[in-house]
Amino acid sequence: MGDWIQTRIVESGRLPLFCFFVALIVAFVATRINVRLIRAKIGWFRNISVGEMHIHHVVFGVVLMLVGGVSGLVASGSAVAAAVFGIGAALVLDEFALILHLHDVYWEEEGRTSVDAVFVAIAVTGLLLTGLRPLTWEFGGFAPWWLLLGNLMLAVVTLLKGKIWTGLAGLFLPPLLIVGAIRLARPGSPWAHWFFATRSPRKMATALRREERWRRPVIRVKIAVQEFVSGRHDLPSTRKRHGHN
Repeated sequence: MGDWIQTRIVESGRLPLFCFFVALIVAFVATRINVRLIRAKIGWFRNISVGEMHIHHVVFGVVLMLVGGVSGLVASGSAVAAAVFGIGAALVLDEFALILHLHDVYWEEEGRTSVDAVFVAIAVTGLLLTGLRPLTWEFGGFAPWWLLLGNLMLAVVTLLKGKIWTGLAGLFLPPLLIVGAIRLARPGSPWAHWFFATRSPRKMATALRREERWRRPVIRVKIAVQEFVSGRHDLPSTRKRHGHN
């Protein structure tokens, strides 16, 4: 293990990225354990408040990201700065849904967006650690601009079709983008809304059938994993009642 870290991480110059990766995972797991204990009202675990104002941990995350980011600019390649940035990123992404909706939906269904954001960050960082780089197919010793542009356009189409994981993974493994861009869009995606939701009932019916047959079982597994890691997001939604769109 030590030899692997020395050759694949340290000597390749990926030590800061590795420290960010480890800090992101450890801080996210520690945060989720903490908030679950707070929710269960176990021991001395309580929310941090100043008077009647609840201080969300995204606030501490922003501060740590600033400290880690500026420190990394001052001391280029600092593993410590990368780790501090990773801790801050975990705290911020764990409340990504709060930032997105401008409302505290942490334990509501919308709160699962935060867990998705953390999982995406971990997956992308892990791919970078393996040495993969997005949109960097080499062709005869160089990467032609038209190939990079084509891959980027395929990625945009794939994401607009609602295939988030395929689009993100395809940035590192471009053949996935071809599959994602060709296949029928998911029924709730922007692509479906623009091109066939009302114009082609047959396509919409096919998309809904595929969603129910193939996508729903995967989503149920994903939710089960999320709830095992982060707790149940089972509170009724309050976002609409507070006038947020």
